[in-house]
Formats: sequence, structure tokens, C-alpha cells
Amino acid sequence: MKKKKVTYKSDEENVFSQSTGDLMAGLLFIFILLLMGALLQVQEKAEQDEELVRQYDQIKTQLYIDLQEEFKEDLKVWRASIDSTLCVRFQEPSMLFDYDKADLKPKFKEILDDFFPRYIAVLSREKYKDRIVEIRIEGHTDSKGEYFYNMALSQNRTRTVLQYCFNLMTEEQSAWLKGLITANGLSSSQPILVNGAEDFELSRRVEFRVRTNAEKQLEEIANKRFNKQ
Repeated sequence: MKKKKVTYKSDEENVFSQSTGDLMAGLLFIFILLLMGALLQVQEKAEQDEELVRQYDQIKTQLYIDLQEEFKEDLKVWRASIDSTLCVRFQEPSMLFDYDKADLKPKFKEILDDFFPRYIAVLSREKYKDRIVEIRIEGHTDSKGEYFYNMALSQNRTRTVLQYCFNLMTEEQSAWLKGLITANGLSSSQPILVNGAEDFELSRRVEFRVRTNAEKQLEEIANKRFNKQ
């Protein structure tokens, strides 16, 4: 006589428990794989960001060295300076403009005749040309006078500088510069301070600044991180 298989309730519970356990183990394994993939992506992105920082520092440093080398004999004569932010600063008001005027003084024209073609020649070198995203001509006033009046004055001065500089360029250089160069009047928003007090004479200045694509990408990275917070 064939024996009847008896299934006890405890056996059914064990089968159910094993199935649930296997499912949970599978889900945990999938979760671990997804987590590992996410961590690898984060690590790869961090490495890319670090590489951008390294490239930016390298480009910035080399460009600073090349600009210093190009103009080392002239800066003192022009009463100008170049700092590590790649800012070329002309801050001798007696050489730049008459008081409350936007017309270039003859001396400043002479300086630009010498400076600007050589400046563009450095920036348009093969190792830099494709990395330049903006060349800014900035005009600054002191804090004397009404802010928006000074804004218009500083803008008119940078526009005059820009127009004069374009007349010094070849057609090929002009075509390249049109997509990059800007004139920015900043009024008295960035005064020069000496011992905590504004130096009115030094505040009246013209600056040439450069932005590279690495710098632009770093700004985008910083903005993304800020927006995530």
C-alpha cells in the first residue's frame, strides 16, 4: 500500500521562508551592484574634476609666465602690472584719460599701439588659442561722483579702448576677437584699497582679463555643487 506523503504546516512555512530569504538576498545583491556603480561614477566624476583643476592651474600658470616674459621690460615704463589672475592692469590716470572724459590720451594710445598686438599674439598661440573663451576690457572709476554716472563713464572708456584696439588688428585677428572680446564698465564697484581705505587714483584704471574654457568648466562644476546643496 502506497504511503501518503504528509506535509506539515511547519514545512510549508520553511519553504516560504526560504523563498523570501532568496528574494531578499537577490535584491540586496542588486542593490550592492547599483551602489558600487554609483560610487564608481562619483569617483570617476571626482577624478575628472581634479583633472580640470590641474589643467586650469597649468594653463593659468604658463600663460602668466608667458605674459610676464613678454612684457617684463615694459611694465614699469607703462606703470602697469600683471597678477596671477591674468589681469593686466593700467592704473596711471594721468596716462589714460582726462578727468571725466572717455577720449584716450596720446600716451595711452602709444602704450596700446605697443601692448595690444603683442598681447593678442601671446593669447593666440596654438597652446592657448582654442582655450580662450573671453577677453575682457574692464573700466573702473573711483567712488567719487554718482554711481550710475560713473558706470556710463567707465563703459564709454572701455568702448573707446576696444574700438582703438580693433584698429590695430589684422582682419584674421579681428575675426577671432569678435567672438571673444568684451568691454565692461564697472563704475566704482571694485575700488583699490590701501590699508583699508580707497586709493582714488589707483581705482581709476583699465584692466585686460582672460578667461579659459577650463575656468568656465570649473565655474559650472561649482554651480552644480552649489545647486545640490
